Amino acid sequence: MSTDATLLANIDARTKLVGSNKMEILLFSLGTRETFGINVFKVREVSQTPAITKTPNMPFGVEGVLSLRGNIIPIISLARFIGANEPGKKYETMIVTEFNKSTQAFLVDSVDRIIRVDWDKVRSPDNMMGSSASAAEGISANGMNLITAITELEDGKLVSILDVEQILASVVGEPRLPELPTAQLEADQYVFFVDDSVVARKEITGVLEKMRIKFQQASNGREAWERLQALANRHQSDGTPLHDNLKTILVDAEMPEMDGYVLTRLIKSDHRFNGIPVVMHSSLSSNANRAMGSSVGVDAYVAKFDPAVLAETLIPFLQR
Repeated sequence: MSTDATLLANIDARTKLVGSNKMEILLFSLGTRETFGINVFKVREVSQTPAITKTPNMPFGVEGVLSLRGNIIPIISLARFIGANEPGKKYETMIVTEFNKSTQAFLVDSVDRIIRVDWDKVRSPDNMMGSSASAAEGISANGMNLITAITELEDGKLVSILDVEQILASVVGEPRLPELPTAQLEADQYVFFVDDSVVARKEITGVLEKMRIKFQQASNGREAWERLQALANRHQSDGTPLHDNLKTILVDAEMPEMDGYVLTRLIKSDHRFNGIPVVMHSSLSSNANRAMGSSVGVDAYVAKFDPAVLAETLIPFLQR
């Protein structure tokens, strides 16, 4: 397949997946035995790889740059990140992605197809056992585990979903935190956030600590819901309103086991969370994704990762 015309048709239909706890994954190969995947909502197009311009002092994994519709974007070799790069091998296919407010292309060996899976069938590597766990071993670079989730096809074949956010962060570097406003909260007041990305959790933690905000966290939607229910149960038994202490809930959109849309819908349908705003903080920054968040009741939508915008969004909710 030379263009994205076939794979990425009917994008409007995909927005209807919101609230259904389903996602669509583009399957691809890096020339190894493993099958990899990426959320379709991160994919802008798939095409043959054009001529790449080499530039000096390129970060690890960056093969060069190219001009795409007037914009210069980096070309990143995924095979180099997982240690599967073959010297002299040309990767004829590239996946152009758009997330974290940036555009880049990933070189791959080939693209297979798009599959639709339930988020509860998508597990974090730490929660997988046996052969599933071994599938993620060795997929790392510079000490980073590059697999954010694993799912299984009907034929039993495992699909490793790459943490492209972490790969991009290693290429462009972590953003420096600017001066941020300090939140005036009581000692027993806090924010709850959930994100499956190690990089994102580190970035969010940095912002909240600089704002002097206490927090609790989770690494996937199901874990977050279980912890939030425990908090609500405790306050209910004490006869105290949860919103007096839990000031804001910050959720990612795409997470293993339960996505942020379903999590938000559960929160908004439970009266014990009345008065607690939900802010969606996602690398998926298109208008369609914002509309999807709005449809399940999020109070604000913030694209990753701009520390100042995140802080500016949180402050009004925290000071209510």
